[in-house]
Amino acid sequence: MNSFSVTKILNNNVLIAADLQGNEVVLIGKGLGFNRKKNDTIAEETVEKLFVLRNEDEQENYKKLLQEIDDHTLNAIVSAIEIIKNRSNSMLNENVHVALTDHIVIAISRLLKGGVIRNPFLTETKALYPGEYEIAAEVVNYINQSLDIDLPEGEIGFIALHVHSAITDKTISEINRYSQLVTTLIRVIEKQFQITIDPKSIDYIRLIRHLRYTVERVQNGEKLEEPKKIRDLLKNEYPTCYNLSWKLVKIMQQTLKKQVYDAEAVYLTMHLQRLTEKVITQ
Repeated sequence: MNSFSVTKILNNNVLIAADLQGNEVVLIGKGLGFNRKKNDTIAEETVEKLFVLRNEDEQENYKKLLQEIDDHTLNAIVSAIEIIKNRSNSMLNENVHVALTDHIVIAISRLLKGGVIRNPFLTETKALYPGEYEIAAEVVNYINQSLDIDLPEGEIGFIALHVHSAITDKTISEINRYSQLVTTLIRVIEKQFQITIDPKSIDYIRLIRHLRYTVERVQNGEKLEEPKKIRDLLKNEYPTCYNLSWKLVKIMQQTLKKQVYDAEAVYLTMHLQRLTEKVITQ
């Protein structure tokens, strides 16, 4: 049975240890370092309740971060990441420890200095990643109560992106690029139809999620079957929606640098037509 041997206790939550091959790892877990001593053995079956940092760069970045954080704040952040792991019921990308810890420390510092935290993509994030947003809301509430602070709602959106990153193994910059692309597509649609779609409406949520899954299919190279008869019908009956769908497709291609299959334009046309029937005729 594999195990880890403790080499250094950094604080109540973080240990430096060695695996059986002699590789250094960082073990992270609430109260993990309490009453531990050098050379103590930690059995591998208990590690599922912990977090292991194996990447050397991530280890060094995390150790540097620890120097800036008091134990009380770190304990809250470690517990917050445990909430994410438990609620998502998935293995998290280990980068979440560095990225989310760094983000929360900066957010708290900005808040305590009187800075204003604004999130221009809050509405889109909530619609794009509802599950992650719900987990992030719980995380922010936990941190606010634990540290007696008041991180604002905008912070839920930022942390939701970190949750999505940890679950999907995508980088924050990649997720931000996709989110901004979806926002751009929404603005193009509103400008074309000279409307403003209520971000709280079911039509907005359906549209933004359709665009999200379209972007994900394009990114993953997934090809849908093209319904050619429907395509010809839509092209003739709804030329405005059809032409707009191709405009959106070209924006996706330019941003993602990936091929967008013709079928996506067909399904986008159908969605845009339903949207115009509901929104414009109201």
